[in-house]
Amino acid sequence: MSTTALLCLTLLTAAPDAGTPDAGTRTDPTTAVNAVLDDWHKAAAQADEARYFSHFTPDAVFLGTDATERWTRDEFRAWARPFFARGKAWSFTTVSRHVSFSKDGAVAWFDEALSTPNMGPARGSGVLMKDGGTWKLAQYNLSIPIPNDLMEEFKKRIESHEKQRAQPKGR
Repeated sequence: MSTTALLCLTLLTAAPDAGTPDAGTRTDPTTAVNAVLDDWHKAAAQADEARYFSHFTPDAVFLGTDATERWTRDEFRAWARPFFARGKAWSFTTVSRHVSFSKDGAVAWFDEALSTPNMGPARGSGVLMKDGGTWKLAQYNLSIPIPNDLMEEFKKRIESHEKQRAQPKGR
């Protein structure tokens, strides 16, 4: 066998299988999860409701900043629809993000520091499930981190708010 033929045979056997779905375009799992989350945030900023909610699993849960905000995907979509309809939902910019994976690579969890124009610094955390070759949000938890030095003040204000909320109307 000639040297050229041997070299060609070696290159052919070392190349990715052209029949694999993502031959030559494989991305590491962290990059894939980051791309999904970045697109999800971008879809909200662009008020693209269909794209935004396509990133959720059918049984996803969204936890908002208020203690009463625990929504299924469909409940959250109904609540958010007026924001998307007016052409401006919300704009979260990721400042930093940490992603981890289950041993089998089918589950990812993350936390991210966010910059928001309406809430100031915020934090998001959540879980993604791999559905075929696509990562989908199964849970997202949006929170506003309270500095420890301010915790006592906020604790008192929250307790006062909860007491007022619990009082019957008309008093």
